[in-house]
Order: sequence, then C-alpha cells, then structure tokens
Amino acid sequence: METLKKAVDFGESINEWIGRGMVTAAVLLFILVIFSNVILRYVFNTSFVFMAELEWHIFAFIFLMGAGYTLLHEGHVRVDIFYSLMDRKKKALVNFLGVLVFLVPSCAMVLATTIPWVLVSYQIGEVSIDPGGIPARFIIKAALPLGYFLMLVQGILLGIKSLCILMGKPLDQNPS
Repeated sequence: METLKKAVDFGESINEWIGRGMVTAAVLLFILVIFSNVILRYVFNTSFVFMAELEWHIFAFIFLMGAGYTLLHEGHVRVDIFYSLMDRKKKALVNFLGVLVFLVPSCAMVLATTIPWVLVSYQIGEVSIDPGGIPARFIIKAALPLGYFLMLVQGILLGIKSLCILMGKPLDQNPS
C-alpha cells in the first residue's frame, strides 16, 4: 500500500506543479497580453492579429492544463445535491464509477482523435490563416491531448484512491 500511495502522490504532484506553476505563469502572461491589447487599441488606436490570437491560445492553454489540477482539488462543477450528503464510501463509489464510466472513456476518445490531428498539424507546419497570426498553430493544438492526458492521469489516480476507500484501505490513513 505504501508503494501505491507514493505512486499516487507522485502523479498528483505533477498536476499540482503544472497547476501552481505553469498555469499560474500562463494566467499572468494572459493578463499582460490583454492589458497590452487594451493599451494598443485604446491608446495607440492599433491592434495586431498575433496578439488577439495569442489571447485565445493562452486562455485555451490555461483551461486545458488546469483541468487535471482542478480535478485534483475537486474544483470541477458537479451536481452535489446528493453527493454532499453521502458518507465517504458512497462518495468513493460515485467517484470510482464516474471515473470508470465517464472520465476514462471520454478522455481516451479525445486522445485518440486529437493526437493524429496534432501530428498532421505539425507535419504540414500549420500556421494561422490570418496574415500576421501565430506561426506555429500545432503548439496550441498539442495542448489539447496534453491537457486531456493530465486529466486522464488525475482521473485514474482518483479512481485508485476511491477503490482503496471502497476496499477499506484509504491511502490517506496513517498506518497503525
């Protein structure tokens, strides 16, 4: 059990690092880009396609890279009319079934369809269709399977933790 706990902790530390580090930095960059666009537009009466596209791309990056972190901290929206009233084992059952029936298949489907899409984008050197737009569109496209992969990993870790609770051996209990 101790090895399993270390593996789960390691996996969760990756999403924790990405959420606190990369996503936080991306949010700061996002604010800076938006602020710059506002200054350019309203002070200098100009704008750049590259900057507008960069806003969309950074926002997508934040959303996608933050999904696993949000799942780690149970921040996703859920209808918890009943969930909040459940005991720990029932919550673990709901989480386990949710991971098994919904999260893993949907993440697997997104990964199976987006990885080839990203590879083609990279192979053809896809760029923005707008003049002056972002030159390497495959970079933001690569965030899609990466974000879903991180969410899949976190979902599997949640499933493992939930299964351990169902078996009466929660990973967060101190050994006696």
